[in-house]
Amino acid sequence: MKVVADKNIPFVAECFSSVGEVEVVGGREITPSAVADADVLLVRSVTRVGTELLAGSKVRFVATATIGFDHIDIEYLSRNNIGFASAPGSNANSAAEYVIAGLLEIGQRYGLDLEDKSIGIIGVGNVGSRVAKKCEALGMHVYLNDPPLQRQTGEAKYLPIEGLFDCDFITLHTPLTFEGLDKTYHLADGRFFRSLKEGCAFFNASRGGVVDSGALKTAIQSGRLRAVVLDVWENEPNIDTELLEMVDIGTPHIAGYSLDGKVAGMIMIYKAACKYFGLEVKFDIEDFLPEPAVCELKIDSNKGAEQEALFGAVQKIYRIDQDDARLRRILEKPMEKRGEFFDGLRKNYPVRREFQNTRVVVKDRNESLARKLKGIGFLLSQE
Repeated sequence: MKVVADKNIPFVAECFSSVGEVEVVGGREITPSAVADADVLLVRSVTRVGTELLAGSKVRFVATATIGFDHIDIEYLSRNNIGFASAPGSNANSAAEYVIAGLLEIGQRYGLDLEDKSIGIIGVGNVGSRVAKKCEALGMHVYLNDPPLQRQTGEAKYLPIEGLFDCDFITLHTPLTFEGLDKTYHLADGRFFRSLKEGCAFFNASRGGVVDSGALKTAIQSGRLRAVVLDVWENEPNIDTELLEMVDIGTPHIAGYSLDGKVAGMIMIYKAACKYFGLEVKFDIEDFLPEPAVCELKIDSNKGAEQEALFGAVQKIYRIDQDDARLRRILEKPMEKRGEFFDGLRKNYPVRREFQNTRVVVKDRNESLARKLKGIGFLLSQE
């Protein structure tokens, strides 16, 4: 059995060696000729999978090692009896930690105390629900909007979107959909931004098309938004560099790119492939994850410096400002090279581990700080 896989899926060749012969290819180099004689195709979000790619191929099973699958023509796969799997939730914690790192970074830059600030979370699935828990742990007031979940559960905690417009922060965590009752394409349009509280900080780590880039630029230019953090962009990899110059933090669609999340996604699709073909599962996540670079942190703090201590702890594990600096180097590149540069940042992304791999010792027994560190994902250790 032949497996063609995006080379940006870590350890994919080693893991899928138990399924068949593995050929790794760049995500944008997965062409009809590359998959013609493949039985299994493994992709990430940069590869569009449908008639154009698969017509005439031998492919019997497709999997994407990502949460979202708007790049996959599910109907085509179904019509042609091609198996499918994705990795829902695999990198959700990574994306939630990205938001926490962004909140602390913006808090630091603007002198904002996050405790008692309000945050509106639009989309409360795998990522949004984790963001909500972590923000609650920081002492923020959390407001939720998710129309499908509201209809499904009837729970009053899911507010209409208008109920979030007075929040100090807004963060988007929806899939990208183009039609229907819950269409999210350009959900954040001109009217949306005009409705937000003046001085709101806006985050998008969902999909670029959920935001109308022109409307966002107008909102920034008007001074309505205090800060903007973007991980996703319309027309990736050919992003709007004018918008990049306007935002506070811009990163190259890497919110979910922790090594933990990538390996978890790979294992999920590996197990799905084994089940589909009736093969024995020979590997699990612990076979591939190495020891973290930072196993333990010792933190001195007093009550008045909790957010500073949180910011310092997170920076030891993940520097969102460095991802921002790396992306801004795109501005030095000729226009025709910028898409390639954006893709290169994703392909060559440095190893990033999640907070859960690091044990923290709070040296002065500050229980409030300890609760917050635990709430955003760190392990606690008693000294």
